[in-house]
Amino acid sequence: MRHILQPLNKVWITIGMEKVDIHKEAIVKALLDSGATGMFTDKKFVKKSWFKLEKLDRLVRIKNMDGIENSRGLVTHENKVNVYYQGHIERIKLDVCDLGRTEVILGMPWLAIHNQEIDWKKGEVKITRCPPLCGRNKAAKKNRERKKIMRRKETRKMEEKKAIS
Repeated sequence: MRHILQPLNKVWITIGMEKVDIHKEAIVKALLDSGATGMFTDKKFVKKSWFKLEKLDRLVRIKNMDGIENSRGLVTHENKVNVYYQGHIERIKLDVCDLGRTEVILGMPWLAIHNQEIDWKKGEVKITRCPPLCGRNKAAKKNRERKKIMRRKETRKMEEKKAIS
């Protein structure tokens, strides 16, 4: 497999990244990059934040937009994390590589799944068109169910009070 890092349209967003194993969260600036064919996190950031790494079965080559292999080496590990953004929750795998000062790059796989409304000039991102299996839809469904249960409990309490009086 080969990934391409090609700066086309870019927007920075603030996301929450949660460690899957111990559920500790870090807040990071993520680069949305329509020219990146994968999703990446920086080696130094991962080590500093103690995220768990999983070794890849196959090494992944990264090419820059000029077609030349990235001088920072092959991708050897990935990092599974829960990502939080605007009420949206999902578990993703990020390829771990040397990104310099960038902590996270969310490329076309993430952009294509959610089909966000992005104003590239203003740097605004709205997640309004999530697929049915998206964590945002699951969370919204849980909230609706929780509210129904609370309404039922309140209704029963009121009926019990009427019956007592």
